[in-house]
Amino acid sequence: MKRRRVLFMRLSQFRLFLRKLMLALVMTSAFGLLFLNKADDVRLNNSQDIVSRILNPIIQTIQLPADGLYFAYEHIKDIVCVYRENIQLREKTKKFEENQNKLHALQIENALLSELLLYQVPPASTFVTAKIIAVEGDGFSHSWIAYVPELNHVQKGQIVLYKEAVIGRVDAVQGSYVRIMAITDINSKIPVFVERTRNQGILAGNNTSVMNLLFTDSNADIKAGDLVVTSSVGGVFPSDLPLGYISKINDSVIEVQPMYKLEKAEYVKIVKYLSAENVFFEDSL
Repeated sequence: MKRRRVLFMRLSQFRLFLRKLMLALVMTSAFGLLFLNKADDVRLNNSQDIVSRILNPIIQTIQLPADGLYFAYEHIKDIVCVYRENIQLREKTKKFEENQNKLHALQIENALLSELLLYQVPPASTFVTAKIIAVEGDGFSHSWIAYVPELNHVQKGQIVLYKEAVIGRVDAVQGSYVRIMAITDINSKIPVFVERTRNQGILAGNNTSVMNLLFTDSNADIKAGDLVVTSSVGGVFPSDLPLGYISKINDSVIEVQPMYKLEKAEYVKIVKYLSAENVFFEDSL
């Protein structure tokens, strides 16, 4: 028992000695570092230069591969982006070529169909907008008075459109006002086609809310709901301007309903067709 206690005491003393030694070394190191910091020793500066000369090449040698890897990564990244963009451009080019081929085929088909149907391209046109300010006639409106602030291009005989449909023609011009004769007026006579069958006829007003299709072939294939459009026969109108739908067929009487209710027209377009300026404005019509 005594030997164990003596051994334990010696170990405790040795541990205490080590702690004191470590504390002394730490204090000595701290004072030494402070001294070295403040010291302006030539040898110390030389040592620092030597260390810098040794470490700088090592650091640069280590940095070069890192820079190379970063450059390679960015370069590969750019190549991948260019590759993806190239794929997208190829797809767009392929679609563009397909659309171009389809367009070319449609142009050929359109030319063939136009030749078969004797279709004429509508002439170039300009128009002015007019506001309806008064209605003339009885319970059924067969003419309007419209105000046009600029009358430079408005003349008698010009076509009047409401939306895309023909509703009348300019009957008279006075100052900033024009009188428009409706297509339902009894004096209105318009050469037309039945769009589906291309049967010709004359659309005549009768002072009612509907019109009559006259001078058609008795064996013509005409049905209720067929669209009636203008014909270029006689040089009065360009082709294929919509007028109305066939609403009733009773023996030899064919009634045509205007495409829009005429009483709803507030603003209309007075159209001037440039390529047939001298033909569309005949006073005889």
